[in-house]
Amino acid sequence: MTQSVTLPLWLLVLVLVFAAVTASTHLLFPSVRWYFRRRAERFVGELNKRLERPIQPFKLLRRQDMIQRVIYDPEVVRAVTEYAKSEGVREDVAFEKAHRYAREIVPSFSATAYFRIAIRGTRWLSHKLFDVRLHRVDDEALSAVDHNATLVFVINHRSNFDYVLVTYLAGDKSALSYAAGDWAHVWPLSRIVRAMGAYFIRRRSHTELYRKVLASYVKKATEAGVTQAVFPEGGLSRNGLVGPPKLGILSYIVQGWRSDGPDVVFVPVSLNYDRVVEDRILVAAGRSGTRRFRASAPEGVQFTLRYIWRRLRGLESRFGVAGVTFGRPISLSELAAGAPQTADLVHLLGERLKEDIRTSVPVVTVPLIMTALFKRDGRATMQDISAEIEKLRAAFVGTPPDFAAPEGDNEALAGVLEGLVVRHILSREDEIYRIVATDLAIFYANSIRQYLAADAAIAIPAFSTESNSLKT
Repeated sequence: MTQSVTLPLWLLVLVLVFAAVTASTHLLFPSVRWYFRRRAERFVGELNKRLERPIQPFKLLRRQDMIQRVIYDPEVVRAVTEYAKSEGVREDVAFEKAHRYAREIVPSFSATAYFRIAIRGTRWLSHKLFDVRLHRVDDEALSAVDHNATLVFVINHRSNFDYVLVTYLAGDKSALSYAAGDWAHVWPLSRIVRAMGAYFIRRRSHTELYRKVLASYVKKATEAGVTQAVFPEGGLSRNGLVGPPKLGILSYIVQGWRSDGPDVVFVPVSLNYDRVVEDRILVAAGRSGTRRFRASAPEGVQFTLRYIWRRLRGLESRFGVAGVTFGRPISLSELAAGAPQTADLVHLLGERLKEDIRTSVPVVTVPLIMTALFKRDGRATMQDISAEIEKLRAAFVGTPPDFAAPEGDNEALAGVLEGLVVRHILSREDEIYRIVATDLAIFYANSIRQYLAADAAIAIPAFSTESNSLKT
């Protein structure tokens, strides 16, 4: 027993590695996991004391447990059987495909990442880049929403910055679960987005099996009361208008509601910006009539670094106003009770949300300038633009939230005009400002078209595109 044993060095190292892995797996890792789990539970407990809507237990489930719940849903099991028959494959192969879909969709929420990193980061970034203005149509109704109800924020999609802005502004209510599109599938962004609680959607996947897996997750999240945020247009607006809703996610949310269970309450959220960072990319996609955005990661990095450098040198300022309106909540149970028995509840909900969002889009300065210039045949002095803006405001249809430069504030108006000249959307010759990027001007003017009197709306031309869907 006390004799020496000679081993090659490589074998000794291998034995020590295996021993270290075994010890850590059986002794260290469970202890470390227990320690961090206890810390996380205490952190969530403290958070729930100050949040309007506590973080739901479903959101805190282990990701693997959530995936198991999704794939063993009876609807998904039936879809697996049908897929196996239609594709001529074994059921275990079809089940593995459903499992891959579930792994792709289901998030891995981290309360620490969301509240200690994301909320602070979005707050800092929002105020560094924009002058954030907030309007609530009915603050009392928002505060009075039943805490047992599932809250769903439904948002018009102007920019990828929408995620940042809404995350920050809704941070005192609860942790939002976003429906993230194909853009977020790139590693390592996908890991970060999952940790924020977002679930992934394939915009161009039309298989019944995939839809059943996605529907299962959304319905279970709705039943569990998870606060969600969706962009019903299905993508960024390429023409500045609020587009028609795509009803897929809304239909899954409605399916997750039971008339004898907790209510589902939808809050329309309307956004508008003085500057949409991706404006040229979106307009180019609109001009081509496709949804393909010609931009790359290196271009994004280059733009960011250039902006930071110019900002440090005092050559750039913030991007202007970012206006946000939280509309009047819509109770699904009340909507269903008041709807005719033959009505399609999902379609009715989609149209109601679109109209509420459309008629609450904030008015900011750049769309007013573009509309005023179109009324003046694309060229005018600052004094003429100011006078035309006063006429536009006086003739507004309804009373939209107005965050544009105040009437008579020529200094603020001049600053915005000079920013548009720097961006080559306008040119200035002597005292005359002229539109040089017509499609960009249309993109911004369209965001407030719904408030304009007939003569002003007619003055905004259509996009120069072969796609009829972009003509107004």
